[in-house]
Amino acid sequence: MPAPAWLQIAATMLAIVVLSIPTGRYMARIVTDQKTPFDRFFDPIDNALYFLIGRRVTSQKMTWKAYTFHMLAANLVMVLIIFAVYSFQDYLPLNPSRFPGMKAFQAFNTAISFITNTNWQSYSGETTLSNFSQMSGITYPMFTSATTGFVVAMAWIRAFTVTNGGADIGNFYRDFIRFITRVLLPICVVLTLVMIGQGAVQTLDAAFVAHTLQGADQTIVVGPVASQTTIELVGTNGGGFYNANAAHPFQNPTPITNVILIVLMALLPAAIVVTFGEMIANRRQAWVLYGVMGALMVPFLLLCVVPEQSGTPTLTRAGIASQATADQPGGNMEGKEVRFGIAASGLFADITTAFTTGAVNSAHDSYTPLPGISMLGQMMLQCVFGGKGVGFLNALLYGLIAVFVAGLMVGRTPEFLGKKIETQEIILVSLALLIHPLVILSSTGWSMIAPYALASLGNNGIHGYSEVLYAFTSGAADNGSAFAGLNSNTPWFNLATAAVIFIGRYPPIIFLMGVAGSVAAKPTMPPSTSTLRTDTVGFGVFWFATILIVGALTFFPALVLGPFAEFFAMKAGLTF
Repeated sequence: MPAPAWLQIAATMLAIVVLSIPTGRYMARIVTDQKTPFDRFFDPIDNALYFLIGRRVTSQKMTWKAYTFHMLAANLVMVLIIFAVYSFQDYLPLNPSRFPGMKAFQAFNTAISFITNTNWQSYSGETTLSNFSQMSGITYPMFTSATTGFVVAMAWIRAFTVTNGGADIGNFYRDFIRFITRVLLPICVVLTLVMIGQGAVQTLDAAFVAHTLQGADQTIVVGPVASQTTIELVGTNGGGFYNANAAHPFQNPTPITNVILIVLMALLPAAIVVTFGEMIANRRQAWVLYGVMGALMVPFLLLCVVPEQSGTPTLTRAGIASQATADQPGGNMEGKEVRFGIAASGLFADITTAFTTGAVNSAHDSYTPLPGISMLGQMMLQCVFGGKGVGFLNALLYGLIAVFVAGLMVGRTPEFLGKKIETQEIILVSLALLIHPLVILSSTGWSMIAPYALASLGNNGIHGYSEVLYAFTSGAADNGSAFAGLNSNTPWFNLATAAVIFIGRYPPIIFLMGVAGSVAAKPTMPPSTSTLRTDTVGFGVFWFATILIVGALTFFPALVLGPFAEFFAMKAGLTF
């Protein structure tokens, strides 16, 4: 790969790390109710929202059960609202194209997808949704679903720091509102203006007619694209205004905006690790976790980029040059924008699956098999940073398992942040982690034998299996991207992916909050000679190994049947 490509990748990754530090510290001040320079502006907005919700409920102390109940209740109300928007959009305003309401199965799938931060789309947004639906049914839950994952993570961290026996781990509504008004909205407002300045579309018009050089008329769909794109990426949402997503020039017009979108995807999930260190008053612990996540990400990044530049043996044998030259980029350019090239496309694909965003600037279905392993592997682990809140919590779950196992191995008390980790916590942690492979592998297995599921395959053989595996992995990981050869707009896939998305999201959160309630009720133990330190490089290595052994081996057989088999088939010159 050319040196400028590596420089671009390195500079983008450096920008993510550098920006995540002040962002994480700023978020810690918000979560811990410390003063910030912006309080004078935001306090009146927050107070008005507290008044609308109810002063009593927004000021009460919440146990883990109350916090979880209010989170679930708020999500239920929101999902019913957006389901109604999709279903009855033909009766709602800002629909000059007169799009009909979504059919029930598709509306159900889309509502579950967007309320859970997954943003799986079995339709083309520009030909299905009105501008009103795009704003109220898509952009609105992009804010709220992103915030839900974040505030759950903050409540979980508080459980390790409180000394009140778990009587108060925060107030859901206060956390929810403050994160939206003080983090998401300011970022989105500023960067929407930047995106518009770079050429992204922002209008309430539905379309305009262009007169081509050949004398024909072409209808070009437009809408509130720039404002949706910013929250799509910074909220690790992923669903786009256009079916082409970030490959569309109206949504991602320049190489500059491409870098901005990559940084936005990674910013908050990386910053949460920094926030964690500030909240527990142990930055060293946060950097150990940051290092573990970074060490996981590097090999996946290389696996996603380098094989694409190498191209495919079949084309090489046909006499087509795969090396980059001054005249052509070389490698596997199928499904990629020429204006971005292999490096920017591969980096985008890696970041969107590592941080479980789901936005795409290239066709994932067109990548060679090894990058497919990278994309699937990161979503299967769901802790290579992962989405904001959820990925962080999954990494900590593996950390608790590592603490428990290491403590038993060396004869020390299993403790994490001064809280004893005992059988009850490990049972809840195991339940939370097992749901992820359960919903992915069971739904994939059934879909590979059910005739009504097999009818949706766009490719036969190995790659058809990989498409199905990717679909359910993406849904369970709150990602939403796809190997798009699969026709997922059928009753089976609409219902099955919705079920996987729902089960992959809420039961693990409930088990996680159960862990939070259990540890919050325990006293904080001062460090002693028998305490196993978790903020050391040595424990970080053990943490890394635990993720690989417990997480990666769970999915290894499924990957062998798909992208690994595809790789050897490609080497043998087989096509399917």
